[in-house]
Amino acid sequence: MQFTGKHFVVIGAKRSGLAAIDLLQKQGARVTAIDSQPSSLGAMQVVAQTEENLKGADVIVLSPGVPYDLPMLENARARGIPTIGEIELASYFLKGPVIGVTGSNGKTTTTALTGHLLQQCGIRCQVGGNIGTAAASLIESSSPEQWNVLELSSFQLESIEHFHASIAACLNVTPDHLDRHHTFEIYANAKGRLFDTQQESDFAVLNYDDAVCREFASRTIARTVWFSSTGRAPAGFSLSGEAIQFNGIAFLSRSQIRLRGMHNVENVMAAAAIAHLAGARLEDIATAVTSFPGVEHRIEFVRKLDGVEYYNDSKATNVDATLKAVDAFPGGLWIILGGKDKGSDYTPLRGPLAERAKGALLIGAARPLIQNALAGAVPLTDCETLENAVAYARSHASSGDTVLLAPACASFDQFENYERRGERFKHLVAELS
Repeated sequence: MQFTGKHFVVIGAKRSGLAAIDLLQKQGARVTAIDSQPSSLGAMQVVAQTEENLKGADVIVLSPGVPYDLPMLENARARGIPTIGEIELASYFLKGPVIGVTGSNGKTTTTALTGHLLQQCGIRCQVGGNIGTAAASLIESSSPEQWNVLELSSFQLESIEHFHASIAACLNVTPDHLDRHHTFEIYANAKGRLFDTQQESDFAVLNYDDAVCREFASRTIARTVWFSSTGRAPAGFSLSGEAIQFNGIAFLSRSQIRLRGMHNVENVMAAAAIAHLAGARLEDIATAVTSFPGVEHRIEFVRKLDGVEYYNDSKATNVDATLKAVDAFPGGLWIILGGKDKGSDYTPLRGPLAERAKGALLIGAARPLIQNALAGAVPLTDCETLENAVAYARSHASSGDTVLLAPACASFDQFENYERRGERFKHLVAELS
């Protein structure tokens, strides 16, 4: 693709969009930035997100937050204007092999853990993508001898064409972002695109216990490496009793993992598989796992007050993530649910919450939907705000209970993102007396 003198229109002026703009300008392209909220970027004006402002574009570059199927983009493609995502753009310039991690849940933890394992095992890498640093901002620090470990969302993968991961991993695929992708099939297909561009010399790390992940093995020519927490996989990484094994040889005990929940055992197996394929020895991986503290906003211990423990899992932005969080605790839960609905079915929460929760405290715009789905299964309290929910939990929880923020919803009704929601929760808990 030619860049010098060509007119690129970048849609979305947040982290990924800004990284794309900077990259394109360094390549000599003419850049127009458009966004749903026009503003100024230094000397550059960010103009309104209208079809009129796409006229004259040679190429359109999308930030992950911009749906690929917007009518204005469909019309542009019909006129022959290529539409690519920031992750695709970055791949044209990124030096060094790529590790791509996707999945409905656990990809942030697994991406961060993979980076930790490689670094602790003396293998050079840098981490970014959907976590932390945009891929386009990693280009200057990339090198042929260094791995690029990228967390990849369905929003990023739906628009890839040539993006290629030497090691591609999918942890699980459960319903999420249906407000954006409309159907589960479209959402799952976006995840699967990661494997379509692989080569025979590459590796696909897949969860044998997940039906969609098993299907992905048939759409890639890469060599498949399985992981399984049930021990059903024919080979690869598996859990047998308390031992994590590779092809039947134990190298790590579950008790050495500092993270709560069976889902994190699966994340550890996936990261171990990736690191081993990238050259790390199993014994070194086992040592490195024990020093990984976890990531912020993922079943993050906040505080213990009067015998009550408070945990922040603000990144549980879908029902499956919340189910995994609930499964990590034996009972006595006061769970905070709600936020912006993503087209989710909340009824799968009924059984686990009936078994383990003393009450569900509802916040945000999705309160009526959650209330209808959970009525009769668990005591429900309409708290409206996070502040009210924390105060209610403080006054009703008893010693031995756990207060868990695991909303099963996006944050955008009341917060800028899930990080701000988690930070607010931690601040409120810290202020409790």
